[in-house]
Formats: sequence, C-alpha cells, structure tokens
Amino acid sequence: MLRMTAGPFSFQLQLNEQTAPNTVAAFRTLLPLTSKIIHVRWSGEAGWIPMGDLDLGLGPENATSYPHPGELVLYPGGVSETELLLGYGYVNFSSKAGQLAGNHFATVVEGNENLRDLGKMFLWEGAQDISFTEV
Repeated sequence: MLRMTAGPFSFQLQLNEQTAPNTVAAFRTLLPLTSKIIHVRWSGEAGWIPMGDLDLGLGPENATSYPHPGELVLYPGGVSETELLLGYGYVNFSSKAGQLAGNHFATVVEGNENLRDLGKMFLWEGAQDISFTEV
C-alpha cells in the first residue's frame, strides 16, 4: 500500500504488483517521494508530476492511454519526458508529441471522494505539494 498526501488530502493506494511488478519495483526505489503536482496540459482531468529525463529502465507494462479516476500511471519516458499522472476525471493521456500510454501501477482505494476537489485545487490554485510513502 502507498500513502499519498496531496494538498490537504490524504489517500491510500493499492500497488498493482500482479500486473505491473517492474513498475512497482522501480517506483519503490524513489520512495519516499516528495514533489509538486500540477494540472495536465493536454490529457484532460488529471494532474502530473514531471520527472524530466529520469530513466528507470522500464518499458510498457500494464500500459493505458485512458486511466480512470484514481489510477496512478508512470510514463517511463521516450516520446515525452518521464512523468507520473493521476486521473481525477476523464483522461486521454497525451503530450505535445501525441498519444502516450503510461504504466498503471497503483490505484486509489481510500480517499476517492476527494479526487475531484484535489483536481480543482491544482487547476485553479496551481501546483500542490504531493508525497508518497509506503505503508
């Protein structure tokens, strides 16, 4: 399980170790992770955490271009920069270079009722602090 704190909200996420074991293992090497989450530019109702040219040695694994609300995906880089994306509504994952598919490796299982409020917060108020720890 992961604990994610974003803005004033707290969430519990289930790691998808069966469907994305390599992505889960790579993400664990980043923990504890503290950053900022900002609203996406092209993908719809989601926030993203840019990670630049970070290379985690991953390829596609349980990849999706349409993450559902509460699904956390990691785009391992390639066409665009490495990033984390968290959906809070409808998402069509893309970048200025076109369609992307990120590795769905964790899903919010507690705190879902706050996802839309978090999304509105980083849309209208700007970047929000976000942190991930394993519990």
